[in-house]
Amino acid sequence: MTEQGESIVSLQNVYKIFGPDPGGRAYDLSRAGVHKDEVQRLSGHVVGMKDVSFTVNKGEIFVVMGLSGSGKSTAIRTVNKLHDITAGKVTVDGTNVQELRGSALQTFRREKMGMVFQHFALFPHRNIIDNTGYGLKVQGAPKKERDAAALKALAMVGLEAYANNAVGELSGGMQQRVGLARALCSDPPILLMDEAFSALDPLIRRQMQDELMIIQERLHKTILFITHDLNEALRIGNRVCILRDGYVVQIGTPEEILTEPANSYVAEFTQDVDQGRVIDVVNVMQDPVVIEASDTLASAVDRLGERGGGFVVDDAGRPTGMLAVADAGSALAHGTSLLADVLRADFATTTATARLNEVYAAAGLGFPIAVLDDAGCLIGELEPREIMEEMGRVEQLIDGFEREVFL
Repeated sequence: MTEQGESIVSLQNVYKIFGPDPGGRAYDLSRAGVHKDEVQRLSGHVVGMKDVSFTVNKGEIFVVMGLSGSGKSTAIRTVNKLHDITAGKVTVDGTNVQELRGSALQTFRREKMGMVFQHFALFPHRNIIDNTGYGLKVQGAPKKERDAAALKALAMVGLEAYANNAVGELSGGMQQRVGLARALCSDPPILLMDEAFSALDPLIRRQMQDELMIIQERLHKTILFITHDLNEALRIGNRVCILRDGYVVQIGTPEEILTEPANSYVAEFTQDVDQGRVIDVVNVMQDPVVIEASDTLASAVDRLGERGGGFVVDDAGRPTGMLAVADAGSALAHGTSLLADVLRADFATTTATARLNEVYAAAGLGFPIAVLDDAGCLIGELEPREIMEEMGRVEQLIDGFEREVFL
């Protein structure tokens, strides 16, 4: 189960119908379960969102993912009331957003959230520092104050040196960094990012994802991120909401989405994802086998049971040597009985929060990997065989959904 934190953004049973009479027949049809295409045919109205509910917890990156027409951009636009809703409720930090009007709505948008768009939306006649501080200018902040805040925000994205350059002198990736800096400049608690990196080349896009995650480690903003790319969603999101045709298909952590897809639609997306980039070591590791330094080699092998290896630890619980069952078997066959003669000191280590792709190289050596906590103490053991079994389990799960579709 996903651990729940303090909710700051909430959509409750939200419907959004586009057309002249959104609360009329189209709404009734949608509530009755009629598909959006049929609703459009029968009523001439377009269903943007259908009974959508999700919460965004304080300090998390919550990703809404879906293909074109899924309702993801419509969802983010209800949070700052760029779209009115047909039914349901949208709250942000306790405020019913749909009840806001006029100056109250403008103040709410300025103070509660920053937005990063797919297309950079920079002012070509303003230099970089003035673009970055524009939100503070609208709020009436003095130039000295907004320039200081803008320089601080530009430094976060590595563009402080370009503060006085013109927009046209920056590459697309750099301009998107300015867009992110502008959203951060007024220090809003919430960032809304609508396909923010979609217009960038793949390499620059990945760099921007890295940039965002580094900034998030420092600032702990609440981020609602929209994308059509599942790899991006799984890479940056603490939780992911998958939409299809305006309704929620599944909400979960990246690992839950990958290893527990709700249906064949989700499984189809996950089949091209590198599972090792999503699955954490903690979900595969086993309790470690601890061997006493005073054990004989034979008694140590008995301790291992069916495990591929075990570890000797010091008084603080830090591993000092690793016994691989393959080494032990060979040594016993040659008459060796001393445990110390067979222990390896050059064993691989990792952490519980590491992703499986980070231990591929070590696993390729064929020996158990020690999982350590922050103090360097042994808390688990990871064996190459178990990594492969987990990968195979996910593949079989996806294949099962595929057979379900085609049978």
